[in-house]
Amino acid sequence: MFTNLEEMQKFGKQQLEAATAATTSFSYGMHAAATETTDYSKKAIAANTSVVEKLLGAKNVETAIQIQTDFAKTAYEGFIAQATKVGELYAKLAKEAFKPLETVYAKAAAK
Repeated sequence: MFTNLEEMQKFGKQQLEAATAATTSFSYGMHAAATETTDYSKKAIAANTSVVEKLLGAKNVETAIQIQTDFAKTAYEGFIAQATKVGELYAKLAKEAFKPLETVYAKAAAK
């Protein structure tokens, strides 16, 4: 694989640079996912509070059931959309974080 010490040192340096780039990319990706999750949580808490207020103001059982039904549907749709979005963020994170390492190892394997 390596014909001399200089090539091995060069590969080690490339590996370290790739690992640093991967760690940076991973950190940014995790930050984006955490921010997205925090924003969703804030919106969910606000929606829950709003529903409780509406339920407390309901004049009859039918109205309360309709409020709860609408909320359940909206909450479910929002959760599915959020889960999809976060899943895409993690898929992108994995792809981007390991790209620098793949490049280094592909170059080494080609030698």
